[in-house]
Amino acid sequence: MSTTAVQNAQALMARAVQLAERGLYTTMPNPRVGCVITDPAGAVVGEGWHQRAGAAHAEIAALRDAGERARGSTVYVTLEPCRHTGRTGPCTEALVKAGVARVVYGMQDPNPQVGGTGLQKLREAGIVVAGPLLEAQCRRLNPGFIKRMTLGLPLVRCKSAMSLDGRTAMASGESKWVTGPAARADVQRLRARSCAIVTGVETVRFDNPNLNVRADEMALAMLAAERAAEVQPLRVIVDSQLRTPPKAFILQGDAPTLVCTTERAATERRARLQQAGAEVLVLPSDANGRVDLLALLQELAQRQCNEVLVESGATLSGAFLYRGHVDELIVYLAPKLLGSTARPLFALPIERMGSVLPITITDMRAVGHDWRITATTDIEY
Repeated sequence: MSTTAVQNAQALMARAVQLAERGLYTTMPNPRVGCVITDPAGAVVGEGWHQRAGAAHAEIAALRDAGERARGSTVYVTLEPCRHTGRTGPCTEALVKAGVARVVYGMQDPNPQVGGTGLQKLREAGIVVAGPLLEAQCRRLNPGFIKRMTLGLPLVRCKSAMSLDGRTAMASGESKWVTGPAARADVQRLRARSCAIVTGVETVRFDNPNLNVRADEMALAMLAAERAAEVQPLRVIVDSQLRTPPKAFILQGDAPTLVCTTERAATERRARLQQAGAEVLVLPSDANGRVDLLALLQELAQRQCNEVLVESGATLSGAFLYRGHVDELIVYLAPKLLGSTARPLFALPIERMGSVLPITITDMRAVGHDWRITATTDIEY
């Protein structure tokens, strides 16, 4: 393939990635996928992306856009076409029926139900298959889906906000507002792309948060924001002894709430929270008698959660970090000083330099008057 042909193919796959990104807030629990179709002369005749679970997959949407022009075409799709029947039919069959000549894929599907069999089905039908192409960009579309399919766990982001001196709240618990409106809008968008938001009972008791996605606070075009807020993430409270107040804001509204506890919790407290609209789930305890966080993440994966956002105080956030359950850290740094008596960012029982937790800063950018620092914990999956 000539250099020009390779560049054209890369540009078309990059366009498919752009299309897939339109489903950033709406496709869960499915992956975000984009598709571009070109005729034999190389002209784009169809485009599509997966918009939401139960709706047409990206390939089907692009085939509909192309119509009869799909015959003899080349299809660029960010993820291997599926060959199994779920809420929609197999994309491989639709591609064969449409008479496409060639399929270029961005990455192989990590779903064990697909896992290369979709590509094999296309080859058996006489369709030329090429790829992967721009695999790194395509993988970045669906880190949570990939992790859930390969490890049976969701991708975990831990979000925190701190002052320049590393404090998150006053000693009294007062924390509104450490960061400004732009950072808070950014958090709304983080929530919208997440399948679940996890917090601790202390945060519920001190801050009384809603932990929902609010369209008017996302700083997006209103139609896009409203679509992003249509399906609210699952709100999860880690509460070993069921101290969540039945009238807490997090139990109200349309978003579902799951309270995770242990056998130690009193039965009457379970009944009160269930009457308030929460689902109460008993999980195994860790060595300290608290909810086992790995068991919690396994449960969320079973519920088809791809990306989980931890929004909690220093104790629970520190526990997630210390036990190696965090894939990505997002810290908003505010140009303020809260003082030495204010609360720290994380509660981490580290006493020696040899025990520090290494992280890699991958991005740092201004968000309004604040800064957002993104870091990975160097966990490979």
